[in-house]
Amino acid sequence: MSDNNVARWMGGSPFWVLVRLVLLSVVVGVILSALGLDPLNILSSLESLVRHLFNFGFDTVERLWRYFLLGAVIVIPLWLITRVAGRGR
Repeated sequence: MSDNNVARWMGGSPFWVLVRLVLLSVVVGVILSALGLDPLNILSSLESLVRHLFNFGFDTVERLWRYFLLGAVIVIPLWLITRVAGRGR
């Protein structure tokens, strides 16, 4: 593959794509850490998270639903726009 094809496939310059991925990984890592997830023991951490969510009861589900709706108001339209805009290429 030529450099132009690699850049197009990756969505930009490989260096800047790598920088963005590193920064995004750090942000997601902080969020997952705040949720109590451990990268070395991800399955038991997920099990613990689910157990805690269940123990908090339906109030937690209602809060998660509100967070989901709040995020979806932004994420879903942006995703649709990028998909529709990408079809013209």
